[in-house]
Amino acid sequence: MKKRMSLLLVIVMSLAMMLTGCSSSSSSSSSNGGSGSDSSSSDEFRVGMECGYAPFNWTQSDDSNGGVKIQGNDEYAGGYDVQIAQKIADGLGKKLVIVKTEWDGLVPAVQSGKIDAIIAGMSPTAERKKTIDFTDVYYTSDLVMVVKKGGKYENATKLSDFKGATITGQLNTFHYTVIDQIDGVKKDTAMDNFPAMRVALESGKIDGYVSERPEGVSATSANDNFAMVEFAKGDGFKTSDEDTAIAVGLAKDSPLKDKINKILAGISEDERKDLMDQAIKNQPASK
Repeated sequence: MKKRMSLLLVIVMSLAMMLTGCSSSSSSSSSNGGSGSDSSSSDEFRVGMECGYAPFNWTQSDDSNGGVKIQGNDEYAGGYDVQIAQKIADGLGKKLVIVKTEWDGLVPAVQSGKIDAIIAGMSPTAERKKTIDFTDVYYTSDLVMVVKKGGKYENATKLSDFKGATITGQLNTFHYTVIDQIDGVKKDTAMDNFPAMRVALESGKIDGYVSERPEGVSATSANDNFAMVEFAKGDGFKTSDEDTAIAVGLAKDSPLKDKINKILAGISEDERKDLMDQAIKNQPASK
C-alpha cells in the first residue's frame, strides 16, 4: 500500500510540473504577442512603403546609397522616403525596419499597428485624414504628365492639348481623379503602381500618365523613350496644397506625431532638396 502511494505521488507531481511548464510557455507566448503578432518591438521604427515609386522609394539588390533591407526578403529599399525614414528613426533612437506594402494596404497596416508609420510619398488629403493622422509636410511637388518622347503629346503645354489622349494614374490617388479636368480625354483604367504605368506607356497602351515631378524626372532618367510635360501656372491641373504635399501617415492619436514633427523641423529645405537630387541620381535604371 505504501509502495502504491509513493508511485501515485510521483505521477501527481510529474503532472503538476508538466502543467506548470505549459502555463509558463503559454504566458510567455501571450506576453510576446504570439508568433503571428504584428506589433513592433520598442527598439524598432517600422515603416510601410511600396518600394516601387522612384525616386521616393524603390527596390534594389544591395545596401548601396543608404539602402535598407526589406523585411522578409533579400532585397533592399532605397530612395528619398528611405532617407527621410532613416533620419526619423535615428532621431527616435530606433532601428529602421522597412515593410514592403501595396499602396491600398498602407492605411490598414498603420491602423492595425503592423507598421508605425507610412512614409511613401503620401499626400495628407482630407479624405485620408478621416482615418489616419499626418505629420507636418516633408516634401511638396507639382503634377506633371509622363508621355512618349517623339510622340504626339511631347510638346504639349496645357491640359487641353491632351484632348483625345488615353491617360491613366495610380489607383486610389488624387493623380487619377484630376484626369477628369481634361476635356475630351480617354480616361484609362487606374493602375496599381508606377512600374506598371511605365510598361503601359512603353507598349503604347496609354499616351501618358499623371505623376509628381520627382517621379517624372525619375521616369525620363530611367528611360530615354519617355518625356515629361510640365505646365505653366494656370495651364495645368488645379490642385490644393494638401494634394501636392507629402507627409508621414500615422495611426490616429499616435504618440509619435510630435516627436516626428520635431525631427522633420530639423531637416532644412536645402538638405531636403539635396536628398531628392541624390535619390534621382541614385535610382536604379531599371526602375
